[in-house]
Amino acid sequence: MIKRLLIANRGEIAVRIIRTCREMGIETVAVYSIPDKDCMHVRMADKAVCIGPAASEKSYLNTNALITAAVKSNCEAIHPGVGFLSESAEFARKVQKAGLIWIGPDPETIELLGDKIRARETALKYGLPVTPGSNGAIKSKKDAVKVAAECGYPVIIKAASGGGGKGMRIVSREDDLEENCRIASSEAEKNFGDKTIYIEKYMTNPRHVELQVLADGKGNVQILGERDCSLQKNHQKLVEESPSPAVTDDMRKKMYQGAQNLFSGLKYKGAGTIEFLVEENSFYFMEVNARIQVEHTVSEMISGVDIVRRQILACCGVNCDMSPVSLQGWAIEARINALTPGKITDLCVPGGFGVRFDSFLYRDYTVVPFYDSMIAKLIVHDINRECALKKLKRALDELEIEGIKTNIEEQKKLIQNQKFVSGKFGTSLYAEITQGENQ
Repeated sequence: MIKRLLIANRGEIAVRIIRTCREMGIETVAVYSIPDKDCMHVRMADKAVCIGPAASEKSYLNTNALITAAVKSNCEAIHPGVGFLSESAEFARKVQKAGLIWIGPDPETIELLGDKIRARETALKYGLPVTPGSNGAIKSKKDAVKVAAECGYPVIIKAASGGGGKGMRIVSREDDLEENCRIASSEAEKNFGDKTIYIEKYMTNPRHVELQVLADGKGNVQILGERDCSLQKNHQKLVEESPSPAVTDDMRKKMYQGAQNLFSGLKYKGAGTIEFLVEENSFYFMEVNARIQVEHTVSEMISGVDIVRRQILACCGVNCDMSPVSLQGWAIEARINALTPGKITDLCVPGGFGVRFDSFLYRDYTVVPFYDSMIAKLIVHDINRECALKKLKRALDELEIEGIKTNIEEQKKLIQNQKFVSGKFGTSLYAEITQGENQ
């Protein structure tokens, strides 16, 4: 087993990885940009290395600096966390070329699944239903018009290498198609270095459901239930829960089988998530995130499995028990976002049975404006959804973060909205709630 690991990330996920590594007896090396010198992951790691200024491309996206830090610190592996370089096949190859273990799937797998067009083709190969759309890249106005007509409006234009809502445009009529294709392609090139786009039928209010998968690289696959991530703002998740109120036993069985076939066939290694759009009694493959997810915590709460631990073991070639896991109760996560930067003047963290708070905050820490706005995750677990929602409300009432503006009050309103409480909603819920408040 490895003795020292570098975490090529920051903030909450870096803290999360350090905690598991410490329990496993693995020393950790943190990296940080100049403004992150006081971040909690820097304090907690066994060693910390400054890798550059605030700009991500000069620090957390600087592959040479990261690998140099790992080699000089005598690390045996690199864990990329989430975001930044976590789904970069190029970085994974550089890590392996440097003689280090990459805590993630093989670069070839990342490359295949990172290209959304090839991922669609692969999903079809393994028997998964995909959203109606283009069979390949959109290369001309003629292609776009033909595919959109076959799908029926509205349609959504997506970046082949994209994610997080970037390079994505919704089009409701043919007159707007060409211009939006041009804009989406431009955004895709700017954000991902790849201007390739494709078109799918746009579902106006589907559920967003994903499966948490663990695999050992030998064809053995373990599924830790599904998560419902339908409560979103501008394609960014706000609340995640497991299981999903929308998934029937029959649908779950079919999703599991499709995911099993795909991950086993690809000889996938480590943690991954397969995402679906659900509409009525049908589900459609959307994409695979070839990394650990922010919301892995809810799957941990219902399964009792430390996903980071299992991810490290699998990628280091250690045999793990891949038998089916018994899932218990209901878990919900609320993402806590900073709306302004600034110093934390007071912090009161909720506790109690079945409450978990993952964060990198502490009193007098200064939240910087350069990176993702998520500063914490509040996760609860209880016997059913009704009890879990009550517990989440209680925990949000206890949570106090002073000195900056956050979305805590908004989260309270969202989880008490009657449509959300009913469990009968889709990805348009946030827009419906905010529009109702403005009327």
